[in-house]
Amino acid sequence: MIILQWSKTQIMSLLILMYVGILYIIEGNRLNRVTKKSNCNGIFRALYIVSEIAVLFDGITACTVNYHEQIPRIVNLLLHMGMFLAYQLYAAFLFLYWLSETIGIQKKRGMVVCLAPVAVSTFFTALFLPNLEFVQGVHTFFSMGTSVYIAYITVAIYCVLTAVIIITKHRYIPKRKKINIYTSLVFVVTVMSLQLIFPEFLVTCIAVVMSTLSIYLNMENPSIHELEHYHHEMVMGFATLVENKDDNTGGHIRRSSAYACLIAEKLRKDERYKNLITKDYLNNLEQAAPMHDVGKVGIPDAILQKPGKLTDEEYEKMKEHPTIGGKIIKDTFGHLYNDQYENMAFQVAMYHHEKWNGKGYPTGISGTDIPLCARIMAVADVFDAVSAKRCYRDAMPLEKCYDIIMEGRGKDFDPDIVDVFMNNKDKIEEIYYNKNFILKK
Repeated sequence: MIILQWSKTQIMSLLILMYVGILYIIEGNRLNRVTKKSNCNGIFRALYIVSEIAVLFDGITACTVNYHEQIPRIVNLLLHMGMFLAYQLYAAFLFLYWLSETIGIQKKRGMVVCLAPVAVSTFFTALFLPNLEFVQGVHTFFSMGTSVYIAYITVAIYCVLTAVIIITKHRYIPKRKKINIYTSLVFVVTVMSLQLIFPEFLVTCIAVVMSTLSIYLNMENPSIHELEHYHHEMVMGFATLVENKDDNTGGHIRRSSAYACLIAEKLRKDERYKNLITKDYLNNLEQAAPMHDVGKVGIPDAILQKPGKLTDEEYEKMKEHPTIGGKIIKDTFGHLYNDQYENMAFQVAMYHHEKWNGKGYPTGISGTDIPLCARIMAVADVFDAVSAKRCYRDAMPLEKCYDIIMEGRGKDFDPDIVDVFMNNKDKIEEIYYNKNFILKK
């Protein structure tokens, strides 16, 4: 009863977090069995664990501070130190999570940089901890002192850093994620401001619960990932049907998509592309790449399956498939929630036959006017087309295929993309020789 008297808010918050955790484990394990891979976000898992610890310490200290005369001061100080550290770590992992879900991070260096403020604040929190005071309020005791303000400042730093991401990278962040970041920021700032103005409220844990719950419901809920999985399977199934219409059962869709994703991942390391090729960009490309030849569904079978060279008239008809594909995607995906994915799928289908020198089709655009995803897809598509057996010819030797790509550098293809492709021939051949290759998310 004593614990309920002083820690009602923290106990309820802890129960909510436990409920979320149980759902996450049960639903997550079921999803893992369906997809045959782990769908757990390691940073969210760390965020969740720290949130539990923070609320637990908050509840304990809310009780012990009211019995500070009976409980040894060193015990109270250590419990408060645990609470301060947990809340600061929560703010750090919250920032780290949003960073990873938007522009991406280099894990080792990113972790060090993101946790640096916590390391500094922990030192000063411990330094000033002996000066912590337990103040009598109207209804309860509460803690005040330099250590408390250091914790507030640390949380404020991470809120500012999160706001900086939104302001500077807003063009690359999907609307859905921006809304969730805004929601987290509003809850954290509002609750922490109330706590600072009315220190007796002891409601910091509410900010933690609401932020964690928001991320779970909108980002990490296994049901969302399950829908994404089924959507990916549907796209691959549809693309495979189109591929079979072309009398090609050799896995062109999967291989060319894998080549495209590999190129994008490697290109991301270039400073010129790291802001553009975000985690969302890679995910969207993986979903969009299989749709690049969807327009062939509108090309007669007699042309697609012709064993010999196409006539000029037949070739002109074949050249219509990018335009047909773009229209199909606009008509089919026009009402999806992910505008960036819809736009990329359209660009990949519409422009993957454009050439760097402007001599491609269907529009004849050139250079960087061609969307990056389509320039990537162009290299992947041509390489797989020449390296695989087709109804009208045998597969070419790999070295000849590489020569074709190099000959097109600066003419047919973006030079940067060709350079990345050629510098990763070992990875390309891993995909090429793996006959049972399955594109992984």
